[in-house]
Parts: sequence; C-alpha cells; structure tokens
Amino acid sequence: MGKFNKEIKLVISIALTVWAVAQFAEGNIGYGILLVLAAAIVILLIFRNERILMAFYHLRKNDMDKAAQSIEKIKHPEKLVKSQEAYYYFLQGLLHSQSKGIGKAEKYFVKALNTGLRMKHDQAMAKLNLAGIYAAKRRKREALNYLNQAKKLDEKKLLSDQIKMLQSQMGRI
Repeated sequence: MGKFNKEIKLVISIALTVWAVAQFAEGNIGYGILLVLAAAIVILLIFRNERILMAFYHLRKNDMDKAAQSIEKIKHPEKLVKSQEAYYYFLQGLLHSQSKGIGKAEKYFVKALNTGLRMKHDQAMAKLNLAGIYAAKRRKREALNYLNQAKKLDEKKLLSDQIKMLQSQMGRI
C-alpha cells in the first residue's frame, strides 16, 4: 500500500502542476500560485514521514515512551525512502539502547549505518553508541574501531565529551 500511496500522491502533484500552468496561461496568477503551493505540499508529503519527526521531537524532550509510540506506528520501514528508513533504524537503536537491551540496539545501529544515515553527526552518534555497546560486551577491538570512526566523523566536536568518557572507560577493559 505504501508504494501505491506514493504513486497516487505523485499523480496528484503532476495534475496540480499541469492545472497551475493552465491557470498561468489563462492569466489567473493567483490560482496558479495556489495550485503550485498545493502541488509542493503533496510532493513534500511523499518524502516526509511525520512519525519519524515526532519521534525525534519526543526523544529531544526525553519522553522515551511517546517516542517509542511514534516510531512503532511505522509498520513497514522498508517502504520508507532510504534515508527515512535509516533514521527509523537509528531511532530504534537509540530507544533500545535506553531501555530494551543492547543486543537489539546493536542490530538497529548497524542496520542504520548500512542503510545510509545522511548526516555525519548522526553517523558519529551511531558509531559512538556501537562503540559503547561493544565496550559493554568486552569486545575492545571493535569498540576502538567504532570509537575512532566516530571521532573522525565528529568534525564539530559535538560528541567530544562522550568520546573522551568512553575512551577513559575503555582503558579499564
């Protein structure tokens, strides 16, 4: 149903754009602009999944239960756009690392990285979490590998405190 739904939205946006061009040709500039905006909204709805945005919002507010509820409403993540699918797995990894266990969190972070997180900061965060998971599992070599990768990706040094803390903990393993 997800792919079919996207095709319907695409057809609607094309029809609205054609109608807008016809309105411009007839001299109805106001209606043409309105139809272009309507087509833009429909196209935006194709590429944005509000549930992922809501989950990020709740995560930022530190409301894990609502974030989990938002993300669990997505039944078929494989039908999302690739980058959204990656962020779905990233969010699942964050939620599982906070509450449900590191085994599943590891699986989700690896899947998010393999699917393709867009932002380097998010890649660094996923790799830092994987380093922490591997450190907890006493797999020092893998933990150091992911920690070094996270350090390289963290260009703006937003995660430097967490990286230093994990490095100090790694010395005890």
